[in-house]
Amino acid sequence: QPPSTLQGHRRVDSRQRPSIMAAHLHLHSLFLLYLCQYRPGNAFGINALSSHHSRRAVVPIMAQTDTTAETASCERIDGISSPALLENYDTFLLDMWGVMHNGSEPYSGVLQAVEEFKKAGKKMVILSNSSKRRENSEKMLVKLGFNPSDFDNIITSGDVSHSLLQNNADSLGCQNWDVLTNLINQKKQNVFVFGSGDEDEVYCTSAGWTLTSIEEADLILSRGTFTINDGTTIISKKENEAEYWKVMEESMVKAAQRKLPMLVSNPDKVRPDEGLPPMPGAIGDTYERFVWTTHCPPVADMTEEKAREYVKRIGKPFQEVYDIALGEGDRSRAIMIGDALETDVVGGSRAGVDSLWVVNDGIHGKDVDEKGADGVLDDFNGNEFTYAYGKKVTPRYLTDHFQW
Repeated sequence: QPPSTLQGHRRVDSRQRPSIMAAHLHLHSLFLLYLCQYRPGNAFGINALSSHHSRRAVVPIMAQTDTTAETASCERIDGISSPALLENYDTFLLDMWGVMHNGSEPYSGVLQAVEEFKKAGKKMVILSNSSKRRENSEKMLVKLGFNPSDFDNIITSGDVSHSLLQNNADSLGCQNWDVLTNLINQKKQNVFVFGSGDEDEVYCTSAGWTLTSIEEADLILSRGTFTINDGTTIISKKENEAEYWKVMEESMVKAAQRKLPMLVSNPDKVRPDEGLPPMPGAIGDTYERFVWTTHCPPVADMTEEKAREYVKRIGKPFQEVYDIALGEGDRSRAIMIGDALETDVVGGSRAGVDSLWVVNDGIHGKDVDEKGADGVLDDFNGNEFTYAYGKKVTPRYLTDHFQW
């Protein structure tokens, strides 16, 4: 709801504006409310909120829901050796974490499945929302027992974002971001980083950017949820969580006031670990709300849709990685295989390809055990706080595991 709703749709004069804006600028509460909409009871507990933050003051962005959309049928298959897959598709877009492995070991039968696809002459392209470069994913694959050469391409969000930071993403097969192009042409390449703590500075400097304070930044990079790096000081959530949240909130407020653009190099909102901890996509959504509520009526004329233009997300379910993976190929012969409705299934739908939802592994596994796949899908389609933005989606197929 817009801020006017808090005042019963009454016009608010300038003397009331500070209290209105203060009611919206609460980072912890925004994170908590948003992530609880995704999966109730996870992410940040109530103790993560500082005492002066009011939960009831939070006003989230609401998407328009397509209430007339019909949910298409979803066909269950026993395994990926199904003729429904082998006869109808030539290109298989594969998610990594949640489909191929659990972060420490491959799921049972996955190595064989990859080998069988290879024998059948199928094209396999990995689409990973990792904010790191391709080389990191290749090392992970080797560590887990895969042969990276079995895959026709390995595309990571971090690699594509790194190319955007150099204004040469077109060489990969996708469009550059006009905002970054303009900044680079003006030689405005100062960046403030929400980082992973793993070579954040090298990642930026190798693309021609200099880490700096939020006051001097031309761009925010959301690469991780573990550190905040201004080129001089690194604040670690692990070492000082209270300071981490304090600086993040202060940085969000200052950035929103300046309308700084943000590049999110991993659109995932939660990680498929115990408790579903937040990921950079959650930072992107939160910042989008900060921009909107800082400049919306009666203070200014910012709209919910306009606020989205300040946040560029790279990875599933967004266009760039699919353009790179599929090029000019026949999309009717391609299928996305993933565990996450919000990134994999929504991404397939947006890209114009069918999808196979792996339901027993990955991010929805526990919920599927409790509610069944239909229940989880219904809950997702009733949730307005997703990248589907209110549009109902349904995978073409579902299966328990990525097994032959």
